[in-house]
Amino acid sequence: MNTIIAPEIYAQQWHNSDPLSIASLRGKVVAVHAFQMLCPSCISHGLPQASAIHELYASDQVQVIGLHSVFEHHSVMTPEALKVFIHEYRLGFPIAIDQPVEHGPIPKTMAAYQLQGTPSLVLIDRAGRIRLNHTGRVNDMQVGNAIGQLLKEAPVAEDAPVQKAASAPAATHAPSEKNTDSKKSERCNSDHCSI
Repeated sequence: MNTIIAPEIYAQQWHNSDPLSIASLRGKVVAVHAFQMLCPSCISHGLPQASAIHELYASDQVQVIGLHSVFEHHSVMTPEALKVFIHEYRLGFPIAIDQPVEHGPIPKTMAAYQLQGTPSLVLIDRAGRIRLNHTGRVNDMQVGNAIGQLLKEAPVAEDAPVQKAASAPAATHAPSEKNTDSKKSERCNSDHCSI
């Protein structure tokens, strides 16, 4: 079993919520959906899935967090544009804007969770451990089953040994030369957009 504790979310700003911390959500299953506004699969699959999870499960059992992680087209995916996007798509769950880093395109939380693109789904169990970290589409039935299994598990005692998550160095997430904005079509397919 994975015993890595999920890192915190490094947010530049929050929408639909006061700031949340992963540590404060212990006792709940947490579903983090990383997305970009210009990612086709995020719009067609990832965000509808996040909305469905938010609507289906009781808020005292499952917490959905959207993570707007921009690794390309920074000049058009601004916080102001995201606010309009959230309103237009009627997204009601908390959404964090991933904190940019000083050097490089990969935002801080995306690097800490070692996400490889968008959409990405991270499921965190009630003890705060990462149990699923997947880039691309995940079948709704599989996600529902995984969340159901996590809800059935007894929470781990506070003093149980765990391994802290190590942040990935930024260099491991640096895009290759082909990953430039002008070659987005090479990185995006019907499943996901890669970094």
